[in-house]
Amino acid sequence: MQIEQLYEKYCAHPEVITDTRKMKAGGMYFALKGGNFDGNTFAAKAIDSGAAYAVIDDAQYAADDRYIVVPNVLQTLQELARFHRRQCAVPVIAITGSNGKTTTKELVAAVLSAKFVTYATEGNLNNHIGVPLTLLRVKKDVEMVVVEMGANHQKEIAGYCKIAEPNYGLITNCGKAHIEGFGGEEGVRKGKGELFDYLRANNAVVFRNTDLDYLSTMAIGIDNQVTYGTKEGKYTGVPLMDGVFLSVQVSTDNVTEKINPRLVGVYNAANVMTAVAVGLYFGVPMSQIKYAIEAYVPDNSRSQWVQKGSNKIILDAYNANPTSMKAAIENFAAADLKNKTLWIGAMKEMGDAVQAEHQALVDLIGGYTWKQVVLVGEEFMSTKHDYVWYADSKEAASKIAQQMPENSAILIKGSRGSKMELMVEALETS
Repeated sequence: MQIEQLYEKYCAHPEVITDTRKMKAGGMYFALKGGNFDGNTFAAKAIDSGAAYAVIDDAQYAADDRYIVVPNVLQTLQELARFHRRQCAVPVIAITGSNGKTTTKELVAAVLSAKFVTYATEGNLNNHIGVPLTLLRVKKDVEMVVVEMGANHQKEIAGYCKIAEPNYGLITNCGKAHIEGFGGEEGVRKGKGELFDYLRANNAVVFRNTDLDYLSTMAIGIDNQVTYGTKEGKYTGVPLMDGVFLSVQVSTDNVTEKINPRLVGVYNAANVMTAVAVGLYFGVPMSQIKYAIEAYVPDNSRSQWVQKGSNKIILDAYNANPTSMKAAIENFAAADLKNKTLWIGAMKEMGDAVQAEHQALVDLIGGYTWKQVVLVGEEFMSTKHDYVWYADSKEAASKIAQQMPENSAILIKGSRGSKMELMVEALETS
């Protein structure tokens, strides 16, 4: 079946489902494969659950004309998303980077939604499946699209650009994330820089943070740049701190506005300024930008401020790498809080640098005074330190529940694989 024919069926049944447990009557099921499953085997279940069509790539499961057989389901999903994107003559803004992608995406989408019908990546569905699914959620009323792009190896972002064909884009930063796949910091810049490569080749627009010198180098040759930062750029903003909470004093040609987001950490100032720059560029009034940013409430363990009994908690355990760890710990150390406590989970995907990076993290922690430090994860087992250590967060949560801290300020941070949210659950059940 040609992509044009499949697109006609999609337009009649625009609900795309890849999980039969979430099947909706009249939708289209795409039988993707995973390491431990074959979506083709669930095609009949999808049809029985109300799917109008099941797109499969194994003909033996095709019982009737409701089963559409294609050479490769994933490739077809991506091609369909690209075809649909080309029917939408609206700004498509791509966001990538090592840290802050999802928070930035949420803030940008919130600001643009104040003026435009905006579709954005849900959660962190930012991979080879999430990017096409984001585009296929876009309806006819669309005015703006914001697509988050994650990556852990070379050529990944380039592939997503071929699907989403963004005409605007930004890189939040390039840090020590996914070192194992990228092969070091230079590899990270090369991989994330694939977005700028695409935008440069297509005479598109880049939003660039002037505080990060390397972004200037990476953006050489891109004629259309919208700049912002703490000191230089078309839009500038000075971060201010009140305890752990952030404020940003934003200045433009004729407006000065103080924005008070519900975000902790000075490191979130760049995310706020990105949303401000994007909003102002597209004509969103500053008053609406301020309201949208201040109304945004972080969730899913991203810079969340949580009160549990007498303890104040910064829960920032959705992801972690050496760059984000350093920023979070230094910010927490500088905050005006009493009885500061660290519960730190291991960083994943460090490759050959795992030992060195975790020792560097322990050394960084040792440069400050804490009420308590708890390290979680086997990656810390061989590091030199005098702190409490547990092999995993389940064990750590169990032990902490037996001797709960009181009147403490606790930073909980770690990679998703460390499951540091279990530590918060221990506080909830105590």
